[in-house]
Amino acid sequence: MKTKQPLVRRIIFAFTLMTLLVSGGFSLGIVAIVHFIEEHLVTQGMAEELDSILHKDLAQGLPPRLDAKTRLFASHIPGYEIPANFIGLDDGFSEIVDETGAYYLYVHDTPQQRFMLVREQAEFEARETALFTVVFAGFILSGLAAWLLGWMMARTIIAPLARLAQQIRHRDQLHTLAPHLAPDYPEDEVGHVAAAFDATLGQLRSSLERERFFTSDVSHELRTPLMVIASSAELLETATLDEREHRQLNRIKRASAEISELVETFLLLARANTLQNPLSGSATLEQVAHEQAKRWAPRFADQGLGFHLIVEEPNDMLFHEGFLSTVMSNLIRNALHYTAKGEIRLLLSANGFRVEDSGQGVPSAQQDDIFKPFVRGSEARGEGLGLGLSLVKRICAYQCWEVRMYSLPTEGSCFEVTLI
Repeated sequence: MKTKQPLVRRIIFAFTLMTLLVSGGFSLGIVAIVHFIEEHLVTQGMAEELDSILHKDLAQGLPPRLDAKTRLFASHIPGYEIPANFIGLDDGFSEIVDETGAYYLYVHDTPQQRFMLVREQAEFEARETALFTVVFAGFILSGLAAWLLGWMMARTIIAPLARLAQQIRHRDQLHTLAPHLAPDYPEDEVGHVAAAFDATLGQLRSSLERERFFTSDVSHELRTPLMVIASSAELLETATLDEREHRQLNRIKRASAEISELVETFLLLARANTLQNPLSGSATLEQVAHEQAKRWAPRFADQGLGFHLIVEEPNDMLFHEGFLSTVMSNLIRNALHYTAKGEIRLLLSANGFRVEDSGQGVPSAQQDDIFKPFVRGSEARGEGLGLGLSLVKRICAYQCWEVRMYSLPTEGSCFEVTLI
């Protein structure tokens, strides 16, 4: 898995790395040139000087003509004995740095004896050390300067992108009257990105507007037939009905009430993008739970299922009654669809509530998709379309609640909603 790094950091890293590679190459080149001078040019000069001493001075019986920093040693010439610390060197050029000083040595072996030319190079060594120090300091300073310049350039380059990202994240960008982004940027890559966002946001605004109008119109048009159904049910209650007709009438009333709540929920969600904060509440969790228990008790009794409302911890906070009722009702209905026998439990806690069932559960392969629209489990009953859990997820996201699903250790599933 690739590590995601901020773009600013990547620009700084690339700029600094490029500078370090270039400056490092120059530094190594300088060190190589100094080493070449030492090993080749100095060797050539000392070899020529020793050859001149052997063939001109010593051959004529004259003392070697040397400067103050150069000395000649020979293995068989009295007065020119080789020092102990120079014995054992290989033929050719050598460099020695010890407690006595720094020296260039050139050794020439003949069949009769060994000649050694030694030149003090402490001054050159000091200059060489100073040169390497300057090169190393330049390498470090170039790296620091590259990092600073890269940081400044990255901030300059990223500034319009950061501004564009902030404008895109602003909630007002989904408003139909929101201004376009592209006119605020030049005709460069950032401007092209802004124009692409303008086109995409325009399509998104149109889609949201169509969805809002559709939801509002449908919800508004449903109110009239719902009022007719509710009023007709009230009139039927005054008539003389047998037990079976009463049960059917109660089913009509419950269905009418559920649809009315859904209509109100859809209207609120249709206006969600015009609201600044989650809606405040007027009902406690326990009040809504008791209302849902009263509503769903006959359905569970008809199917021979047990239903238990358990208050584990008190919660006196107020929540939006419509949204909370819709979430709880859809989770209870979902449990009813997936439970053939056993019981369903509604458990209230200080942070929210849980709906547990003793059904077949949801296979692990389907748990990631259970909150997607039009997804139904293989064991579901009834004629639902698989939109209930999707609506639950949408309401929870809008109200800043959290909903999750997991399998129980024994059997069945649990849907947990965290309200605070």
